[in-house]
Amino acid sequence: MVYSFHDKIEARKEEREGKNVPWKEKTVEETREEFARRCLAKEKSKSALCREYRISRPTGDKWIRRYQSGEGLDNRSRAPFKHPNKTAETTEAKILAIRRKYPAIGAVKLKRMLENRGEKELPCNSTVNAILKRNGCISPEASKAATPCQRFEKAQPNEMWQTDFKGDFLLADGARCFPLCVLDDCSRFNLCIDAKTNQRRETVVESFKRIFNEYGLPKILLCDNGNPWGTAQSSGITLFEVWLMDLGILTVHGRIRHPQTQGKEEKFNGNLNRELLKQVKLQNMADAQSKFDGYRDFYNNERPHHALNLEVPAQRYQKSFKRIPPQISEWEYEPEYEVRTIKKTGFLTYKGQGYFLSESLGGLNIGIKESSLQGCVNLYYRNFRIGRLNVSDRAVVSRRIYLSEDDPRCEPRV
Repeated sequence: MVYSFHDKIEARKEEREGKNVPWKEKTVEETREEFARRCLAKEKSKSALCREYRISRPTGDKWIRRYQSGEGLDNRSRAPFKHPNKTAETTEAKILAIRRKYPAIGAVKLKRMLENRGEKELPCNSTVNAILKRNGCISPEASKAATPCQRFEKAQPNEMWQTDFKGDFLLADGARCFPLCVLDDCSRFNLCIDAKTNQRRETVVESFKRIFNEYGLPKILLCDNGNPWGTAQSSGITLFEVWLMDLGILTVHGRIRHPQTQGKEEKFNGNLNRELLKQVKLQNMADAQSKFDGYRDFYNNERPHHALNLEVPAQRYQKSFKRIPPQISEWEYEPEYEVRTIKKTGFLTYKGQGYFLSESLGGLNIGIKESSLQGCVNLYYRNFRIGRLNVSDRAVVSRRIYLSEDDPRCEPRV
């Protein structure tokens, strides 16, 4: 039975004035039961009672029928009895099982991991995410934090590697662990996670020699400004950088207090922390290295990556064709370069004036060549420009490493 807008206004007016309204001070179930009893008692005609209770005759028949059968008179769920598109319980169990194993991996990657294992008829990404939320696997904070970001990357593997130490932490045996991580910028392939007892150059070189022998040499190594990457008195040229220049590798440093420069390495460190370090307690260095090796295999070969269209890094990476030489040969400068030897103290004497460059260059030959800037000369070590002197002012005006040709960084004049 349909009521006009005027009927509704009158009903509300009666309620405000306190007039007798059949369902006043009664629950919905009590009102329906009262209607059914009055109908069965033939107190009034069914049509009259339906008008009084302001319901249609089919609705009245429904309440009478349910009252006679002893059924409840409350509102029933309108959800369909059958859900033809509902995810199978076995499939949902597999999704929850892999989430329990990898609690920090999101819905999209979990689905791809199941597909890579041969699972068929999996639900869409949003349904997988809904299953995780329904089962308490995703916190509101984590859902809010999952925002997309814009990414930049090199075009080919080995054009640039990123490296950094993950923040050190205490092992169960009381020793401190310094994880050294190296990542390929293009493919996100992890080349090493090495458990180190310190951050000294000797231990870092040991790891880099191993990965250079296994994967070849990159063109560029991006790192921060801390030890051992870029701290050598006032010049910033370290023995580690000199060793890389001997191998033909350009060292590029991120901006100070600007970790976004090494965004991929920082993201990897965060993943390592969430997906491994928060899940296990590492006992000692051997246990740490074993767990790091296992995570590295998972990260490179099983864990999908959003930036790679859900491929794994191993599908995008290939070894460098540039191999590490068995020994480093002497560099021969072209005739246009004036060759000088840096003193053990790190000083260069040029035209009667001493200039401090770096103790790391002590005993090594450098080339000096006229600059396009008036009154200046450029300093070269092998095929790298390492500084610039203003001869007129007798000052070092630049101490930064550049490739002589095809340097990826833009500089207007040389």
